[in-house]
Amino acid sequence: MGATDSKAKPVDVAVENVGGIDRTEVSFSAGVTILTGRNATNRTSLLQAIMAGLGSDNVSLKGDADEGHVELTVGDETYTRTLTRQNGAVVTDGDPYLDDSEIADLFVFLLESNEARRAVERTENLRELIMRPVDTAAIESEIDELQSERDELEQRLDDLQSLRSSLPELEERRQELEAEIEDKREELAEKKEQIDDADQDLGTTRDQKAELEDALESFREARSDLEDVRYNLDSERESVDALESEIEEAEAELDDLPEEVSGDVSEVEDRIDRLRDQRQTLDSTVNELQKVIQFNEEMLEGTSSDVVAALRGEDDAEELTERLVDDQVVCWTCGSEVDQSDVEETLDRIRELRQSKLSERQDLQSEIDDLKTEKATYQEQQRQRSQLEDRRQRAESELAQRRERIDDLEDERDRLEERIDELEAEVNELQDETQSDLLDLHREANELEFEIGRRQDELEEVSEEIERIEAELDRREDLKAEREEIQDRIEDLRTRIDRIETEAVEQFNEHMESVLEMLGYENLERIWIERKQERVKEGRRRVEKSVFDLHVVRSTEDGTTYEDSIDHLSESEREVTGLIFALAGYLTHDVYETCPFLLLDSIEAIDSDRIARLVDYVAEYAEYVVVALLEEDAQALDDSYQRVTEV
Repeated sequence: MGATDSKAKPVDVAVENVGGIDRTEVSFSAGVTILTGRNATNRTSLLQAIMAGLGSDNVSLKGDADEGHVELTVGDETYTRTLTRQNGAVVTDGDPYLDDSEIADLFVFLLESNEARRAVERTENLRELIMRPVDTAAIESEIDELQSERDELEQRLDDLQSLRSSLPELEERRQELEAEIEDKREELAEKKEQIDDADQDLGTTRDQKAELEDALESFREARSDLEDVRYNLDSERESVDALESEIEEAEAELDDLPEEVSGDVSEVEDRIDRLRDQRQTLDSTVNELQKVIQFNEEMLEGTSSDVVAALRGEDDAEELTERLVDDQVVCWTCGSEVDQSDVEETLDRIRELRQSKLSERQDLQSEIDDLKTEKATYQEQQRQRSQLEDRRQRAESELAQRRERIDDLEDERDRLEERIDELEAEVNELQDETQSDLLDLHREANELEFEIGRRQDELEEVSEEIERIEAELDRREDLKAEREEIQDRIEDLRTRIDRIETEAVEQFNEHMESVLEMLGYENLERIWIERKQERVKEGRRRVEKSVFDLHVVRSTEDGTTYEDSIDHLSESEREVTGLIFALAGYLTHDVYETCPFLLLDSIEAIDSDRIARLVDYVAEYAEYVVVALLEEDAQALDDSYQRVTEV
């Protein structure tokens, strides 16, 4: 992505009561924009205003104001943000550029307190930070759903294999039924011939024969209807048994689930928010302690003798230093001479306090991770409960319909049985002794017709089942392909985290190597991240996880290389490393696609020439780069860059 695309849209920012700004309007276009000026000229406040318009909540309201506003216009689109003071806290509202600013807060808004920048100096879990935008719980949930789909497909494929083995038996049964139907039809034809012969032998009148025939036909139809009703009754009762079993299974699974957790998810979310606030407070404390430690170390090393001279009211810092004995230093709060050991003891206590705060922060992060897992568990339980309740409700509704149908069928059965008794009595009245054989023939013919009908129904069912199985077998290759596709998606999800981790490490190592070569730090050979697997503590248990180890390699004058400690990085080296780590996250998560901005502030620890080269470097990866610099540092940057000198 080029940072000087001529088609890029201009940006206008209108601000009221943000940070130290009363009211201002600033415009800039694509490329690098430098906010230059002395300290306390609202450069950081303007960056905060841009952050607010983009969607961040890490913005301060002017101390004497109850409400602030930001209007950010990018091309033809305008985004608004309102800041309101409520109960001592600042509440944001409006329609920002981003729906969710979490990833931008980490990798776009690189101000002094930015967590990605500070992660290196705090020796925090770099892997956790780079992976934070990835919802691993959602990925695991999606994997579980896909595994269920895959298992269902495998079950269907297993069922198809069973169906395939049943085809020969079904085909044999179809042939048997066809043969039986043919035999019954031949037998029925013989019975009808016997009935015709018997009719000719009898002396009954045409009317009597017709009346008897009608009675026999009604009798036959009633018996056929009764058999159908009985068959339907058996089917409905089987369905009722199956539905009752399904309801029992659903209720048993519901009983196995924990109690309702409707309020637990919001409660866990509230706890996560509170812990994040605590973590942010700890971050600020650790940051301030690090500044104190660094300043004191510089004073002890004598690198700030000008400050000492100013405190003592001396003009010549070197002369003052020479007058101090080796075991004494000047107190930089009051200017008096104190024992160096006393200062070092105090400094050690501050270091211990910082380490304690870092440990406390790690514990908070572990608790946050546990709560995220707990939240995902609750949500999965809610989903399961909802599915089971829907399943039970559908089964209960269908069960009620089936039972109602059974009642109707039983009524119909009773009516048909009464009707058959009536018809049989009617036939008995119509027949005389000479007609008894004829009645038997009609009954036998009726039975044959009924048996033929039943076998034809069974033949139709068997044929349909064979066709269904053959159609299902035709879909077997499609099901296999669908199963493989789902398996590929599962593997893709399983490796997504691995790919992101690998890419993040590669991005950092590649850019760190380029930047170190470009900036030319003396005796600093390489800074790189090693990704490896370790058993780490996650809440109350230990699990196998990836960890990112940051290595620092230095060289001696004779060219010998050795591994150094992160703590020994200079402030400038730490700042550069933190910025490159943030850039790696920016590129790994393709943040530029959703937020083509990059904001830089508080990089004065890096010397001017290196700042200029670093800004040129990062300008290649964001459409809009806005950097706040002191006037003397800004002079080293390319004159073609846009400059904002008044806010």
